[in-house]
Amino acid sequence: MNRFLAALALLLCSSRPALPQTKKYTDAEVEKIHRSLLLIDTHNDITSKTVQGFDIASHGAATHTDLARLREGNVGAVFFAVYVAASYVNGNRSAHRTLEMIDTVKHDIVAKHPGAFELATTAAGIEAAHRRGKIAALMGLEGGHGIEDSLRLLRDYYDLGIRYMTLTHANTNNWADSSGDKPQHDGLTDFGKQVVQEMNRLGMMVDISHVADKTFWDALAASKAPVFASHSSCRALSSLPRNMSDDMIRALAKKGGVIQINFGCDFLSQKAADESPLLHPLATGAAKKSREERKKTPVRASLGDIVAHIDHVVKIAGIDYVGIGSDFDGISCTPAGLDDVSKFPNLTRALLEKGYTPQDIGKIYGGNLLRVMRGVERIAAESRQ
Repeated sequence: MNRFLAALALLLCSSRPALPQTKKYTDAEVEKIHRSLLLIDTHNDITSKTVQGFDIASHGAATHTDLARLREGNVGAVFFAVYVAASYVNGNRSAHRTLEMIDTVKHDIVAKHPGAFELATTAAGIEAAHRRGKIAALMGLEGGHGIEDSLRLLRDYYDLGIRYMTLTHANTNNWADSSGDKPQHDGLTDFGKQVVQEMNRLGMMVDISHVADKTFWDALAASKAPVFASHSSCRALSSLPRNMSDDMIRALAKKGGVIQINFGCDFLSQKAADESPLLHPLATGAAKKSREERKKTPVRASLGDIVAHIDHVVKIAGIDYVGIGSDFDGISCTPAGLDDVSKFPNLTRALLEKGYTPQDIGKIYGGNLLRVMRGVERIAAESRQ
């Protein structure tokens, strides 16, 4: 009997899929593979600097992003954040700020540097710009309050080139609850559902980063098209409310969407999250002073933490449902080894040595996001027939 059990155990072990065999890659091998890939970053906040006069073609010593480093990192497309802070709600200035932020992408980045950037609004446009050796520049509106509760403004922003909208930022707006604020609507209001449906009709991606969990489920139910998270990570590995639970990630994948991993240290590392103001926003007195001291020497995440989040999504949902939304220039702490946009080859090496194939990495870096865009574009085209 013991021999039978031993033989059965041996059979079961031999039938399990083998773990990926890691190997070392030379710099030349990594560089060749990395240069062959189309890398799309779905959230970059350098626009908060360019709108104040920073030239993206200059060296940004205090930034994560500039043109030279984008080239060094072989970044093929960037969704530049049209970020509208919650403070602009006061005095009804959100639309004004949205237009300023759209202009900084179109004027200060694309028009000022036409040899490097090309405005893109479709998946095909991204690929065409890449073939021409240009960096595709796209826009995502971060903060649904930017539409000032108007579907007319939403349509205007689409016409100006906005191709995704984050339904909320850290503030709950008049039609959607945020993960960073007190809930007021139990998710999406009826008007909020109309916003999602109009985004579907236009061909604008629904971004659920920053929303409350109930808002996520309401948006998923209201949308005919795939939805995505432009810059979020896995709650199972770092329990920020901004990160997504396993159930949310699976449901997102079932809808055909994708979670784009955020590189913020607190998004990636539980230890960093435990030190984060995001978890302790109301700290006062000695606790607040301690937090300020910790901010001076933050706990840094690692390159391995990024790989761990990608691994987690792959394990629970599949290789087709994870991507990159760095949040560079919108985060104060970057992971060691991925300090800025020039360091993406380090991530390619880490993924290769973890056992991911170049084809896998191609999906993570851009293929999955292009699939979502095409799905959104198809639903919009069908609605016009």
